[in-house]
Amino acid sequence: MSQQQPAADASLDQWLSYIEACHPAEIELGLERMRQVAGHLALDLSSSFKLVVAGTNGKGTSIRLLESILQAAGLKVGTYTSPHFLRYNERITLLGQAVSDAQICEAFAQVEVARKGVPLTYFEYGTLAALIIFSAAKPDVLLLEIGLGGRLDSVNLVDADVALITTIALDHTDWLGPDRESIGFEKAGIFRPGCLAVCGDPQPPASLLKHAANLGVDLRTNGQAYHYSLDGDALWAWQGQDLAGHCTALSSLPCPSLPLQNAAAVLQVLQLIPFDIAKQHVDAGLANARLTGRMQPARLAGYPCILDVAHNPESATYLASVLSQHPVSPTHLLLGMLADKDMTSVCEALLPVVDFWHLVTLDNPRGASADQLKQILNKLGVPSTSMAEYSCVDTALAQLPSQLTNTSRLVIAGSFFTVTDALKTVEWTDGRQG
Repeated sequence: MSQQQPAADASLDQWLSYIEACHPAEIELGLERMRQVAGHLALDLSSSFKLVVAGTNGKGTSIRLLESILQAAGLKVGTYTSPHFLRYNERITLLGQAVSDAQICEAFAQVEVARKGVPLTYFEYGTLAALIIFSAAKPDVLLLEIGLGGRLDSVNLVDADVALITTIALDHTDWLGPDRESIGFEKAGIFRPGCLAVCGDPQPPASLLKHAANLGVDLRTNGQAYHYSLDGDALWAWQGQDLAGHCTALSSLPCPSLPLQNAAAVLQVLQLIPFDIAKQHVDAGLANARLTGRMQPARLAGYPCILDVAHNPESATYLASVLSQHPVSPTHLLLGMLADKDMTSVCEALLPVVDFWHLVTLDNPRGASADQLKQILNKLGVPSTSMAEYSCVDTALAQLPSQLTNTSRLVIAGSFFTVTDALKTVEWTDGRQG
């Protein structure tokens, strides 16, 4: 059934309901529709230096680190990321602030006129709206996050001045292929002939390296072009290459609250951009960078908790490593996952750092049930006495405080959907914005 186009005074929620119904599939990779519709829009991003970020994990983290440092240097920055947690506006920011409902609705209206009946997915519609907003605002730097893969993702409509690939790991294998080689090739699709690029994965797949070489990409890789190491308990050091390939180094850097591997890749990216970024800007940006849902401290009924969107084996392994550096017993984990994720490997990664598992059923067509998670944990040797099942995140959060103490730790993880539901209940404690 065709949907009626929203009225001129339609709300953002009305527009979002409309665009959700414009295409029968949630995901349909390919750039043909994007190019067709973009051809009817007066998009001009030539005034902005464009950084496109792809990777299995760490995309949002890298963009937040870049934004924080670039803004400390006085630059006007626009960001496009996904998904959002509590408000769609989170996806599109200018000068560190989410754009208004009115700006998004106006951009949606322009897309609606330009698409001339071409069916666009929710993400394609949103990407074009973001580009319309950035075209008008003309920020100094644009930070654009690939949604899925790279080669066929709608954000890849934009030619990157510098491309960053964070990590390559197994996720979204139904769309991107069964192994790191196939996934690496898809992510390398954001490269352009002769472009500048950085890869933060310490072992990039051969397919990525080959594609870069075939295109003549100036690729700087982790462990080859740049290195980093801890320098005491709270500081670290970085050594890399400037645009000409000459050695450059930074020492006594503050350790960010976000992964150091991503921060190191970001510092290499900063060496390749045409802006003067001083050490003081780097220090301030690293110290101040925070990201919703990534090792985010909060409180539940007065008890401390941590929210993290770890949802695949690589991100779960990182979460476990951070928790193990600061052991707390007992550690409670509220876990809700999508059934199409590698639930067994995620649980295996977290086993050493969890004492009690609070398993929730996600209210999502792709959501796994608490019982599915329980069966996986039983097979991994976790006794049923160390698990509890809940019908939803809200129910779990309502019952959990009676099981917590001031010396216990609660971690909430497994999916963006899990963390989103939790963010509506927990008390945010470090000034992050949703």
